[in-house]
Amino acid sequence: MASKEIIQTAHAPAAIGTYSQAVKVGSTVYLSGQIGLDPEKMELVDGIEAQVRRVFDNLTAVTKAAGGSMNDIVKLNVFLTDLSHFTLVNSIMAEYFSEPYPARAAVGVASLPKDALVEADAVMEIV
Repeated sequence: MASKEIIQTAHAPAAIGTYSQAVKVGSTVYLSGQIGLDPEKMELVDGIEAQVRRVFDNLTAVTKAAGGSMNDIVKLNVFLTDLSHFTLVNSIMAEYFSEPYPARAAVGVASLPKDALVEADAVMEIV
């Protein structure tokens, strides 16, 4: 079995529970869910657009800490408390990813930690 490497960066919010920001096993990195927390203040940013951008900024920081980039993400899961924000997520996502895009799921949920409006987690493959 491949050994696990814990990925951690101060450029993304510290874990607020019993989990790591990411875990690398072999060439695969499993990124934990990120909500729109400002990593310095550990407070949610205001509004859906700011939260979506912050989520992708946080994921970017973790991918860099793992030695990759957003373009190394092969699977992305996005959780929204209001699916009417799906179009906004798509437009902002296009600023952070380039083709070919990762596989993705977008799921409507009743609530998220800290009353966040959006959360995303991912799987990254570093070659």
